[in-house]
Amino acid sequence: MDFLLNAVVNGLMSGAIYVLVALGLTLIYGVLHIINFAHGSLLMLGMYVVFFLVTRWGLDPYLSLPLVAGTGFVVGYLLYRGVIGRFSHGKDENILLVTLGLSIIFENAALFFFSAHTNIIDLDYIDDILIIGEIFIPYTKAVSFVAALLICLALSLYISRSDLGKAIRAVAKERHGARLAGINVESIYAVSYGLGIACLGAAACLLMPSYYVSPSVGHSFVLVAFTVVVLGGMGSFVGALVGGLLIGVAESVSAAFLGEQLGQIAIPVIFILVLLAKPTGLFRGAQ
Repeated sequence: MDFLLNAVVNGLMSGAIYVLVALGLTLIYGVLHIINFAHGSLLMLGMYVVFFLVTRWGLDPYLSLPLVAGTGFVVGYLLYRGVIGRFSHGKDENILLVTLGLSIIFENAALFFFSAHTNIIDLDYIDDILIIGEIFIPYTKAVSFVAALLICLALSLYISRSDLGKAIRAVAKERHGARLAGINVESIYAVSYGLGIACLGAAACLLMPSYYVSPSVGHSFVLVAFTVVVLGGMGSFVGALVGGLLIGVAESVSAAFLGEQLGQIAIPVIFILVLLAKPTGLFRGAQ
């Protein structure tokens, strides 16, 4: 039982990162109604930013979170304004192609400038363990869990209570009606995209102390994020939270009993079972 409990708790810790990555994806889908194919490559770039902040300037990844998340928002906003919105001409299918093109460009640029080697950072607290009774939790996972949930809560409150958040919800619900009400829809699109990328910046800061970075690292996380978003319900914040934690626990428990490689099979199995029972996801339409 202690072994199983440790697997569940550590799965929840890992799932919080999936929640944060999926939250940006579901926010972009909920407002723009498109899948952001550049999501994984932008997470990868964020992780490289954190890597160089640590290795070149000695800035702790956790302390750099506001800086990297803020930079992510600015990059996402300008990216939508300058590239995605301009070249999509208001067509959703064009946005898909533009984001796919950006993903290819970013990954190949990273491969050219940083090579295909994996990079890790060495910090004094990487091997620290929190012991609670019979439960052993890596310090980095505990910090990531708490920080990710706080960020999710803050973003949810902002979207539900602020004036800008209400405008975002209006555009997500009915873009034409929002435009008639005087809301600058294109600006809301850019802000929403920026917030989604800011979530990736925060996730990069929480990932780097315990993970590696390479030009292809975004693939594994974005595949899980897509699964979480569909599993929880497209566009649902609650679904992203529950789906991410569920996937994290399933992956951890399966890896504990089947090994790390075979443990990955739990993700598609749960995904298929949930969609068979409820094709729209667990919390379709909930915000």
